[in-house]
Order: sequence, then structure tokens, then C-alpha cells
Amino acid sequence: MKRLVFRPVALMFAFMAMAMSACGQSDGTNDKKEMENSMIRLSIEGGRSFTATLADNSSARALKELLAKGDITIHMEDYANMEKVGSLGRSLPRNDRPTMTSAGDLILYQGHNLVIYYDTNSWNFTRLGRIEGVTGEELLAALGRGDVTVTLSAVADNE
Repeated sequence: MKRLVFRPVALMFAFMAMAMSACGQSDGTNDKKEMENSMIRLSIEGGRSFTATLADNSSARALKELLAKGDITIHMEDYANMEKVGSLGRSLPRNDRPTMTSAGDLILYQGHNLVIYYDTNSWNFTRLGRIEGVTGEELLAALGRGDVTVTLSAVADNE
């Protein structure tokens, strides 16, 4: 009897894993495979800066192309005590999918807003990249509680 119950459940999980793989979706636990070797710098008013690894999607590639032409400065506002959000001033391709964010995630929202998460959220987003090795508390301390200006710049491959 146990085998009859186990097999359908095991088959269901195997099918879900194959479907997620075929659709290019991830549960976020294997970010290293999803990220390419493209880095950007985020310079926050007040002197702090972070580097982020860009995701391997058309949105992140479009952002990298923009940054190759020059820095982008974004006025960002705090939203819901979990993120900073500001307009890029232009639209990028969207690759929205159900996403669970965590501190350090860089997200494209509605095609033209950059979001830096310092807490968690779940929604249909486009992942642009991730700041590694930083906690939500560290990000919040750097970004502050109110509005902030953040400048994005390209990082040379040899940096």
C-alpha cells in the first residue's frame, strides 16, 4: 500500500522538477547556476558601495548594455519597510516569474523600476541580480530609512 502512495508522489515531484527546469525557473537555491560573471557596482550616497552579480537573462543583459554607455543614477524611495524602489528612466525587457526575494536581491519591477530588497517579498518579478554577502540589516544601514540616491555603474571584467 505504501508503494502505491509513494510512487504517485515521487512522480509528481519528478515531473515538477522537470517542468521547472524546462521553463528555466528556479527556486532560488542555486543562484550560482543562474548568475553569470557580469558584475555591477551600486554606489549609495554617503559613501557605501556594493557589487552585484547580474542574472543570466535579457533584462540583466539590457541593463549591462545601458551601463556600458555610462552610469545610471536613481532616486529611490523606501517601500513597505522591505525595499528601495526607483525608476530607471527607461524600460528593460521583462522576464517576470514567481519570485521569493531576500536581502540583496536586485529586481526589475514593471519593466522600468529597480528594486533593492533588504527584506523578503514574493511576487511576479524579473530578477536582475544579487548583492552577495550582505545582510538585510547591513543594507538598511547603508540605504537608510528614507529616500536615497543610488548610482549604478559597470564593473570591468578584470576588477
